[in-house]
Amino acid sequence: MTSDIHLEPRYLPLYALYSLSRGVGAYGLSFVFTLLYGYAMARVAGAERILGPLLDILQSIPVLGFLPGFVLGLVHLFPNSNFGLELASVLMIFTGQVWNMTFSFQASLKAVPAELVAVAHLARMSWWERFWRLDLAFAATGLLWNSMMSMAGGWFFLMVSEAFVLGEHDYRLPGLGSYMSLAIEQGDGRAQAMGLFTMLVMIVAVDQGVWRPLVVWSHKFTEEESPRLSMPGFWRWVRRTPLGSLASRQLSAMGHWLGGLAGFFSRIWQRRVPRLGLWTRSASPWVFRGLLGVVGVAAAFGCVRYVVLLERVTAQQWVNLLQSTGITFLRVISAVALGSLWAIPAGVAIGQSPKATRLLQPLIQLAASFPAPMIFPLVVAALMSLGVGLGISSIALMVLGTQWYILFNVIAGTGRIPRNLWEVSRLAAFTPWQRWRRLILPGIFPSLLTGWITALGGAWNASIVAEYLRHQGQTLQTLGLGAAISRATERGEFHLLAAGIGLMAVTVVGFNRIVWRRLERLARSKYSLES
Repeated sequence: MTSDIHLEPRYLPLYALYSLSRGVGAYGLSFVFTLLYGYAMARVAGAERILGPLLDILQSIPVLGFLPGFVLGLVHLFPNSNFGLELASVLMIFTGQVWNMTFSFQASLKAVPAELVAVAHLARMSWWERFWRLDLAFAATGLLWNSMMSMAGGWFFLMVSEAFVLGEHDYRLPGLGSYMSLAIEQGDGRAQAMGLFTMLVMIVAVDQGVWRPLVVWSHKFTEEESPRLSMPGFWRWVRRTPLGSLASRQLSAMGHWLGGLAGFFSRIWQRRVPRLGLWTRSASPWVFRGLLGVVGVAAAFGCVRYVVLLERVTAQQWVNLLQSTGITFLRVISAVALGSLWAIPAGVAIGQSPKATRLLQPLIQLAASFPAPMIFPLVVAALMSLGVGLGISSIALMVLGTQWYILFNVIAGTGRIPRNLWEVSRLAAFTPWQRWRRLILPGIFPSLLTGWITALGGAWNASIVAEYLRHQGQTLQTLGLGAAISRATERGEFHLLAAGIGLMAVTVVGFNRIVWRRLERLARSKYSLES
């Protein structure tokens, strides 16, 4: 079932509520997946060798790669209602959010200092107490900031998740994404402006109502000096009211009670059921092997079906797809390079100044959260009026979707450079070039590398909406792998869709293994401040 979308402004508050509900639901799934998957990779012996490459492959698959399976399976499972389509939309938003959070959480768990782990052992903490008091607390700040970026990633594909064509079927769900998609297709400038304004209001409300208080709260988990952030005025007013004060005390008490309850059951499991605990420890390798076997059988079955699907792809179609892959690869590299030209110096300037960080970081977060595909038609129209075709315009569109990953990581990397090293460079009378070459670039390199990796993956995903878009009843497209995947999805050509997704995954994973992994080893061995 497909819902009718209305462009009257009175529907916008309801559409905003629908989209926000889907985003929050997807984030809840992402958070649970992050804790389970990230913990397994970091703490279960031997799991990272299997789960790491699997996560690498999953994050390289574009959102449209999950679309046919989610939609066709869930719609047939719930044929008489929109529940299957709603669930498919939430899961597609989930695939745009979860990978960044999982990589961050796993990296934070592996970076827990050895002395803190030793203290946890000396205190005889149970696994739950160590997870709650040490692991989760140590990873809180990184997980929070990556959660904000992941929510922004989910908004990026909001239009694709709420309105899409799959073969002969045109699926639409009520929401801001489908509203903007219809407004862009019909060339309704007034509706587009109202949709953009509503999206901006929703992002500001979520930032001030949720993320800003969480950022203030997360400062208690860091020992580093950071610019002092205050709670937004609305929340300060709420906390001063009798009802707000009571709610704050009740929530705090509930959190302590739940943590104590979980710790109590953990201690019972560890101390009062030693035989069962011993059996669990001895059986856990076999349980893991059993789960691995199930996953292996499912993967083998999927590979067989995938190969059967690829048999329908002709030689000429493979040549066209390989050519499209090469062209999109050049666009992706160009977009990351162009984004780096301004994001690196701007990030260093902001990260050096606590005042600039305090003033500009919320504004940058708002800009990063705004879904760039909603303004793509405006950017394309402006560039085409200057005689620039979609082949070049798509690079600008990719920059809009990927530059923030570089900027945020450079700001974070600059903030980690010790103040005494800045003073040494000043006392040594370094020239600006010497300061950049000897201090800044080596100091931010690990964080910059993380920004490049996530930006490159984001650019590949952005190619789907940057190389193929609808505007005023016309379909604008250019030669590229993103356009090929979008076109195959719209036409229901699943063999070409499978081939395109496979090429994108192989290219992304191959580049990660050949280039990024070597640079990561260099960053850990030569440019890490802890080494």
